[in-house]
Amino acid sequence: MSMRVFQKVIDEGGFAAAARAMDISPAVVTRLVADLEGYLGTRLLHRSTRRLSLSVAGETYLSRVRAILQDIDEAHRVASSHTHELDGVLHVLAPPVLASHVLAPLIAGFRQLYPKILLNIEVASFKEPPIEDYDITLMPTDEAFDADVIARKISTTEAILVASPAYLQRRGVPATPQDLARHDVLRLKAPGLRPHTWRLFNSVRQDEPLDVAVEPGLWINHTDTLLRAALDGAGITSVAVDLVALYLSRGELVRVLRPWITGRLTLYAALPSRKFMPERTRVFLEYLTEQTRIQVGHAVQACEAC
Repeated sequence: MSMRVFQKVIDEGGFAAAARAMDISPAVVTRLVADLEGYLGTRLLHRSTRRLSLSVAGETYLSRVRAILQDIDEAHRVASSHTHELDGVLHVLAPPVLASHVLAPLIAGFRQLYPKILLNIEVASFKEPPIEDYDITLMPTDEAFDADVIARKISTTEAILVASPAYLQRRGVPATPQDLARHDVLRLKAPGLRPHTWRLFNSVRQDEPLDVAVEPGLWINHTDTLLRAALDGAGITSVAVDLVALYLSRGELVRVLRPWITGRLTLYAALPSRKFMPERTRVFLEYLTEQTRIQVGHAVQACEAC
């Protein structure tokens, strides 16, 4: 109580104003601040008839008190949320491909479970996402991800090679990775990747990676455009298996060069703080994790059946 009163005195600009804001008597405010100074053994406030100011110790103490009280308030909200209906705004940042293929299919189901939680989703490409500005930031990464951020792993999937039946009928089915050199390939731009070298991995034998020379017919930084081009028969491309599961099950795309893959991709949800997580963030993360893993499971089954 003393810490909260001390903070209120500063925020309101005086003892009388703090007393009115907290609906207690000025005498109680004065006593509680004096008790706090006595307990700490230092003066926190300089008082005069005209003004009130913080001492050096008071400035340091106030900064820590604010953080402590915020944590306490958040802890109370987390505890009370178990007996109250969840509501509030959840701010989510996601790149376009995840917004279209991961978030969008989940929105209806989540809204049915938690109709009072407003999803405020920002769709944007980013090199260094402003994680601190959002409750959740979705980040697709490769296995080497080691960024200095607070993140929860959501799912892991493989990037497989696919092409349309029409393209394979026209150009033939590659039998070995080296055959890609005579095919039209569609490449996704990414940092560190060279357009004329495609690195493949044998997902069964776990051998050393194999670098194959290719001549891209398309070199683009937009996954949906890449996928559309593959569906229309433009060439062979690599896409995360969960993004193409539906097309594989329908026969609109065919996997080629099994068991070769171009890598493993992991989806992380980055969080702004290690401290108390709002309950609406927790339930969304749980729903996202559960539904995404179900989606990946169905994708793997579709891939095995194709």
